[in-house]
Amino acid sequence: MPEPLTSIKSVAAVFPDDNIDTDQIIPSREIKSAARDGLRDGLFANQRYLTLKGRNPNPDFSLNQEPFCKAAILVAGKNFGCGSSREHAVWALYEFGFRCLIAQSFGEIFHANCINNGMAPITLPAEQMQVLEGALKLNPSTKLSVDLQQQEISIADAALTIKFSLDDVARTRLLSGFDLISLTQQHRSEIDQFIGQDQTNRPWIYASCKEV
Repeated sequence: MPEPLTSIKSVAAVFPDDNIDTDQIIPSREIKSAARDGLRDGLFANQRYLTLKGRNPNPDFSLNQEPFCKAAILVAGKNFGCGSSREHAVWALYEFGFRCLIAQSFGEIFHANCINNGMAPITLPAEQMQVLEGALKLNPSTKLSVDLQQQEISIADAALTIKFSLDDVARTRLLSGFDLISLTQQHRSEIDQFIGQDQTNRPWIYASCKEV
């Protein structure tokens, strides 16, 4: 199960390019197994390294710079995480240390994968993205505070607060750390009640199951 996520305070790494697909987030050649770990070094490999074989860091790329190499928040461009359904993209971001992504829009499957893995994908309209990016340009090393309970992003240095909204189910899962199975188990009593009634109404179905 993912760890519960209620609030985050961190500097923000800014990756403003639009249409960053999952292969740019974690190139296929960087995926050696189906495991969730071991992906950190491959995150944004084409941008992070001048030479892939030697892993020579690109000094101009923000994730190779202090303090952004320790950022837990990523401010991205439109349609971030588009392309394939590659869940490794979310795993790589999570292993690097990101817990919150802020963008104007996300790939639909990528968005769902974020929720499934305890990472908050926050969508803001273009006007609010411009305000947020403008504040970060004035002071790139300032810290953002993201509060999932209050559903707001704030920058104390800039006296800025931006409201956002998350789907109720997604927000509940992030706050509680529920995956889909544990969310379903919250309704265990109703499920047991249904099964008990169904055994009375259709006993032949359960008899055949016992024989198998």
